[in-house]
Amino acid sequence: MTENPLPPMSVAGRLDALRGGFDEAGIEALVVTTLPNVRYLTGFAGSAAVLVVTPEGALLTTDGRYRTQSAEQVRDAGAQAQVEIAIGPMSEQKRSAGAFLSAATRVGLEADNVSWSGQRAWADLLHPTELIPTANAVERLREVKDAAEIARMERAAAIADSALYEVLPLLSADVTEEQFALELDTAMRRGGAESVAFETIVAAGENSAMPHHRPGRRKVGRGDPVVVDFGATFEGYRSDMTRTFCVGAEPEGDMARVFAVVGASQAAGAAAVRPGIATKEVDDVCRAIIAEAGWADRFEHGTGHGVGLDIHEAPTVSQLGTAILAPGFVVTVEPGVYLPGQGGVRVEDTLVVTADGSRPLTRFTKDIHGSLH
Repeated sequence: MTENPLPPMSVAGRLDALRGGFDEAGIEALVVTTLPNVRYLTGFAGSAAVLVVTPEGALLTTDGRYRTQSAEQVRDAGAQAQVEIAIGPMSEQKRSAGAFLSAATRVGLEADNVSWSGQRAWADLLHPTELIPTANAVERLREVKDAAEIARMERAAAIADSALYEVLPLLSADVTEEQFALELDTAMRRGGAESVAFETIVAAGENSAMPHHRPGRRKVGRGDPVVVDFGATFEGYRSDMTRTFCVGAEPEGDMARVFAVVGASQAAGAAAVRPGIATKEVDDVCRAIIAEAGWADRFEHGTGHGVGLDIHEAPTVSQLGTAILAPGFVVTVEPGVYLPGQGGVRVEDTLVVTADGSRPLTRFTKDIHGSLH
């Protein structure tokens, strides 16, 4: 089957949008060291880079391994006319960055990414320039995805959906958690993923009561709840989905109620995602249903988070969430209930906020036996 072509990625306008926040941050230039932020602003996806942004221009520095890649990716992202590239060893990169910043008197550093020793190195390089800690200067721009970004996330989600359909029958075949995780990861790569979005979680039986259980040698048995939390990465953008299955039987006792309550909580939370709602309100919707069932203390994490170039990015969907959703935001809704010694259930979708509501990017059935519909 031939995939529909995706809209081309373009970073045009992102550097100017970043500069628009300089006055509020009290800076005249910004040193970008967080690699996903470098990629967002320039298109460059290498493992070593610094981007210096001033009111008049931008300089990307990296080493000789990326001489060709940096030029090609910056060009393909439509930033060739906006971004200069300096290639060389670290000492030359620093000299180039220092020269580029020579006119700035207040330079911002990404406070959440720069170590103490890194800050001292920049202070030595730029003395007597004043260094200003900044937070979320680029991340706030990344919260709203454009059509090209959403298309890549939707492709990543489709790859993950297809991979799970392919390997799901293995749950009934005496498979271990780690074997199932390996098969799922392999199926995603075979389906076109450049990598997994994060370390796949497969948690069977009593292990499903641990939200971030690492797959082990426990075999999946009849009647086990099995939490499968996974995602694919496509052209840098990630998907995130969780389904909890009951293998070969109907859940019983407390676990039957947990499946029903979490399913209702997740459906209500997903339905609440729309423009103008605070992320805390989405969390409130999910949490209220679980609390009414008597398990408030067994829902021990936030309802969700943003997804994009990172698997966890702004905004947070939790009791601490302050963001107001708007079209283009992409968030997860993933309530869960975990009963130690028995098992747990988590159901998660990734949703994009639209003009009048939201739509899911992850579309795998929520049937607890994985039946195709």
